[in-house]
Amino acid sequence: MAQGKILLKPGTLWTSVKERTNHALQCGALLSILTESEFVEQDGVRFLVRILSNLNRKKAAKEKQEKQSVLSGQEFNPFLPYEEDLFVTDISDTHVCILNKYNVVDRHLLIITRVFEEQESLLTLEDFAAMWACLADFNGLAFYNSGKTAGASQRHKHLQLVPLPLASSEPQIPIEPLLTAVQLQDSNATLAKLPFVHGFAPLNSHWIQSPFTAAKGTLEVYRTLLETVGLDTRQCGAYNLLATREWMLIVPRSQEHFQSISVNSLGFAGALLVRNAAEMEILKAQGPMTILKNVAIS
Repeated sequence: MAQGKILLKPGTLWTSVKERTNHALQCGALLSILTESEFVEQDGVRFLVRILSNLNRKKAAKEKQEKQSVLSGQEFNPFLPYEEDLFVTDISDTHVCILNKYNVVDRHLLIITRVFEEQESLLTLEDFAAMWACLADFNGLAFYNSGKTAGASQRHKHLQLVPLPLASSEPQIPIEPLLTAVQLQDSNATLAKLPFVHGFAPLNSHWIQSPFTAAKGTLEVYRTLLETVGLDTRQCGAYNLLATREWMLIVPRSQEHFQSISVNSLGFAGALLVRNAAEMEILKAQGPMTILKNVAIS
């Protein structure tokens, strides 16, 4: 992507998000999923655990997608085209920003490619430029679920962005207490208290002044972290990526579920989702960090 192709005007994203959210709620395009939440502590982290109140909307939408795929003979892609009522803004000549239709977190954004790419594709300079263009105007947590094993529910390539803090009365991100215990080994950084394979690196928060400068630096960090955790930088496997203006974390995955509990990138930020009281009991009995360890690589 050549310089000058960022279309998002600085200082406009948050206003656009609020306006489009109100519109999408009024017209019924945005179907938020209500949750209750509580904290479950393990290994020095107070994990935020949300319990879904009603999955009927998302279940019905999934069944509709499957029916459309059968009738058309092609897999249904909700992002091509995306719903106009969910459109927030153009980010660049390669990416647009839309609302997550079935959001659990308020003002949950999707950064999607204009043309189809597989969700298991490696992230590119263009992806990171789009991410930083949004982070410059939206203090949030960006994340990427690389493939179904990492918790991705759609094949069309998309990063996601949720506003911070994740919980109003807690650290901005539940795993923040662990971010200070950084270990250096062979010039690779890890977090001492994470009991699974991962790669961690600080990012330069001043990069928000230029999405292209940020994208180049972030792409280098990303490739280094993939190598650090043993993933192929040409044909990548399943992993979760989390990034803020200050740091990046990559966790390779071994499986999507622990028993019936699905885990995506937000789990590794310390925010887990369960579908019912039975899954909450499993989570409490096993411990959230233990669940992360089981779906990652020890």
